[in-house]
Amino acid sequence: MKRIIFATNNKDKLREIREILADTDYEVVSMKEAGLDMDIVEDGETFEENAVIKARAVCEAAHEIVLADDSGLEIDYLNKEPGVYSARYLGEKTDYHTKNHILIERLAGVPDEKRTARFVCAICAAFPDGTVKVVRETMEGRIGYEERGENGFGYDPIFFLPEYGKTSAEIPREEKNRISHRGKALRAMKKELL
Repeated sequence: MKRIIFATNNKDKLREIREILADTDYEVVSMKEAGLDMDIVEDGETFEENAVIKARAVCEAAHEIVLADDSGLEIDYLNKEPGVYSARYLGEKTDYHTKNHILIERLAGVPDEKRTARFVCAICAAFPDGTVKVVRETMEGRIGYEERGENGFGYDPIFFLPEYGKTSAEIPREEKNRISHRGKALRAMKKELL
């Protein structure tokens, strides 16, 4: 079985990735499982740039195929904030419960049609020969009025999907993997890998 290092130590993200790539010939390992302890400065201006920065850095250290993603939330009314700063929004130590409540407060009085938002995921595959491949996918929705659901992480409890009448944290995991930005990007990348 071939091995891919996924440039993350986020357990939730890793579980999602392993579920989606389960039917391939690749074993997916985290940086920690690959024995890599690196701090990578993500200073790109786009999700794609940050994914490439991470994937290349880990690939150069490991000399193996590396997948890296950069993902986040863009809220149209807030000029696409938090965007590439989604994980570091309001400070790296700020928990998502706090971030979610502040975003809801910032949208107080804003009507549904102006609460449009999307989750974005860019995934880069970096290969030892220097080749990189990048895919980008989105999941469209809007920002809800309160946190709802236990099935997600991060901004999922405030990301409302009108066609389901639920937040992405209220949708079962298998369904979320099918429709999510990361799920779509991983399936697109899976085609590139195969």
